[in-house]
Amino acid sequence: MPDSINKRKAEHIQITLNEKVTGNEITTGLERVHFIHNALPEINFSEISIESKFLEQNRPTPFMISSMTGGAAFAETINRNLAIAAEEKGWIFALGSMRALIESEEHRASFQVREYAPSVPIIANLGAVQLNYGFDVDQCRRIIEMSDANALVLHLNSIQEVIQPNGDLNFKDLLVKIEELTKTLGIPVGVKEVGWGIDGRTAKKLCDVGISFIDVAGAGGTSWSQVEKYRSNDPVKRAAAETFSVWGNSTVDCIVSVREEIEEQSIVASGGMYTGLDAAKSIALGADIVGFGRSILKEATQSVEDVMQVMETKELELRMAMFGIGAATIPELHKSDRVIFKRI
Repeated sequence: MPDSINKRKAEHIQITLNEKVTGNEITTGLERVHFIHNALPEINFSEISIESKFLEQNRPTPFMISSMTGGAAFAETINRNLAIAAEEKGWIFALGSMRALIESEEHRASFQVREYAPSVPIIANLGAVQLNYGFDVDQCRRIIEMSDANALVLHLNSIQEVIQPNGDLNFKDLLVKIEELTKTLGIPVGVKEVGWGIDGRTAKKLCDVGISFIDVAGAGGTSWSQVEKYRSNDPVKRAAAETFSVWGNSTVDCIVSVREEIEEQSIVASGGMYTGLDAAKSIALGADIVGFGRSILKEATQSVEDVMQVMETKELELRMAMFGIGAATIPELHKSDRVIFKRI
């Protein structure tokens, strides 16, 4: 089993880098969102602040490196480059699924990046379904301790598990176990999807049992049924994966729906985020933090400098969008009346 986990992690990286892994006929919805340009912004561009808050802590940017990888040889290079860049730019760093950290000694270093990012928030990651397969609070604590993480995010990936060879399919009664974890773990616990989105009603149920943040991970970016399709030798599952390439709640619909249902908890917008303009739109719709994943993965395989350049580009684009509507701060962007929906 451990060897198969490490092999799967390596395959995920290669497939995500080299294959078409986005869904078909479904988008983030961001193409429907536009800003009304303000020709007289009445602010100094050099004074625009993109400082934000996450889990009651001030952050220099509203950006997060979304959960991507770990548990494979190449992942060590990727996560090291990401961690060094995150430390330099102050981005939050969410690690990939960490079941392998417990079940396999191989490539544990790929998750242990605190030495490269001593000051940034690091978020550990575990599939919520593993709470039904032997993972308890003590093992979650081990994950936190071994990665020196500041928070834990539980990912929900039901559709992926169906297509994944030997997937874990028992999602029964997870809400009760999630509530137990939030009450006993001692650090913030969040929940994220992996590309099909979390709606407002689901987010409300999760926050009612103690979840501290919701990462919507909406449809329109990477589709993990598409990723698993490339790994599967089962023609039935491959055909089913293709059918579900149109499945999911768009990222925009998720942000709006979740913000309508929750007030105190942070919302992370992820799922098909590519630019700082995407980030500006998401924040104006109600997100607090914006997560970038596959759009920085290629650069992470190359060098810290390449990652830094992408980060700086996204930060500049966010500031340009704020300048374009006359919003000098992230709270002003949140409250802007210059965001509109257009019919496509």
